[in-house]
Amino acid sequence: MNTPANAASRFGTAWLLLCAALALHVTDEALTGFLDIYNPTVQAIRQRAPFLPLPTFTFRVWLTGLIVVVTLLSALSVAAFRGKTWMVPLAYVFGFFMLLNGCAHIAGSFYLGRLAPGVYSSPLLLAGAINLLVAARRARTQGSGS
Repeated sequence: MNTPANAASRFGTAWLLLCAALALHVTDEALTGFLDIYNPTVQAIRQRAPFLPLPTFTFRVWLTGLIVVVTLLSALSVAAFRGKTWMVPLAYVFGFFMLLNGCAHIAGSFYLGRLAPGVYSSPLLLAGAINLLVAARRARTQGSGS
């Protein structure tokens, strides 16, 4: 039987799995030199389009910021496991951006002609994002929690 409690459990699990995939992805990026590609790319874009507010980062600021984001997203899993309906729109946003992130690393690998930093964990990010989006859709149709 597909009860609201089961839907909330699946939703919470999907949320937590995507958080874990994101943590692994951040680790992958940190270990494979993501900022060595990102910062020069941003600087080149700024020369062509100075109106775009794209930041560059030091390793410490970048990693600290991502650790904070992953921690906050993980903390939201409590609400996801409780089936709070306000989590569903957040899940759509989170899932969508992680789909884009995973695809960008794969596309970047093709563009660079080599494996881009972060590409090793991108399939997990894509799988986790799709799983969360499916779970969010099911949670929305179940109407579990408030």
